[in-house]
Amino acid sequence: MSLDTPLSWAPDLEKAIDRHPLTVPPTTSLTEAIALIGQAHSHLCVLTDELSYLAPPTEEMRASCLLVVQGQELLGILTERDVVRLTAQGINLTETTVADVMVHPLIALPQQSVQDIFAALFLFRRYRIRHLPIVDDQGHLIGVISHESIRQILRPANLLRFRRVSDVMTTQVVQAPLTATVLQLAQLMTEHRVSCVVITQRDSEDNDCPVGIVTERDIVQFQAVQIDLHKTKAQIVMSTPLFLLSPEDSLWTAHQEMQKRRVGRLVVSWNWGQGLGIVTQTSLLRVFDPMEMYGVIENLQQTIQQLESERSSPSYPSAPHDSLPPQSSSTDSLLQRTTPSHNEIAGDRKFLFTLIDNAYKNVKYMLANLGISVEQRRSLLQSVLWTIEQLNREISS
Repeated sequence: MSLDTPLSWAPDLEKAIDRHPLTVPPTTSLTEAIALIGQAHSHLCVLTDELSYLAPPTEEMRASCLLVVQGQELLGILTERDVVRLTAQGINLTETTVADVMVHPLIALPQQSVQDIFAALFLFRRYRIRHLPIVDDQGHLIGVISHESIRQILRPANLLRFRRVSDVMTTQVVQAPLTATVLQLAQLMTEHRVSCVVITQRDSEDNDCPVGIVTERDIVQFQAVQIDLHKTKAQIVMSTPLFLLSPEDSLWTAHQEMQKRRVGRLVVSWNWGQGLGIVTQTSLLRVFDPMEMYGVIENLQQTIQQLESERSSPSYPSAPHDSLPPQSSSTDSLLQRTTPSHNEIAGDRKFLFTLIDNAYKNVKYMLANLGISVEQRRSLLQSVLWTIEQLNREISS
């Protein structure tokens, strides 16, 4: 396995930009705005003061927000979460314009910062937002990136493979019975500031088992098609059957399942449904947080210690010569060996734990020096990722 080129493990933010986001003038009615967001889940619709058109749908085009513009001025934003909140409040959609309810002023990312994923993730985390408009030097809108668009282009397989779902899932799962109305579900989402409600049903042993899910996106769709939110029950509109993750599954498995099923969250279940959790695309993005890298490195260290203990055992079988990975660099050769002697095992262990120690130091330095330049941060993170790549090879060999 050859080493990744510098920063090839990091998502290319340019590919995560939706360059044709939904845009409307401030006088647009809330009813029309919600209909546009609902429609955009299968088609990309762009609305300006003079023109409205549809672009061919693609797998990536799943707008979850709407930007309010006047001329070239970016005024505000309306998201799926905002629609759920307004639904819960019983706002008259027809008599309300987007200007009345949009979120402003906006947090935006300058175009020159798009190459740095860490700047985007810092803004997401600091302001607790999930959408980030990209603007040029004049403040004109270029596009928008979101948790979802970044998650769709995630590539750090090694980071995700060495973190389990249980490490990042939330166990504060909001639940509702089959008989709950859609309006009640919207109120629960707003009250608890969550993006979904898990629908449960009592089994023969009186346990609440997960049978379905309703999300913010579903609420927007229900509003768009104008169903009766007061009377429609969860059992009619929930997504079912549920695909359930195990707490022991890797985050890489969670990422792949989200990609496959085109969803932004998955339910985690254990102990025959008595334990429930939720893992979201926001959870996956946490792997780029230096604090999370501590966990990855710790898991690798524990695995290597276990492997070295097994390999030093007299019963450990020797590896056939042709099973060794091809030599690709002088560094790789340090990790390659035939039947190890005691001294070779000790030398390899020392080298590996030196790598681990250096990775810890780099992560600690980043956390203690948040004001370092983008170039310094990239260099340090590349070093950490290089270490993880080397340790992953040792475990796989």
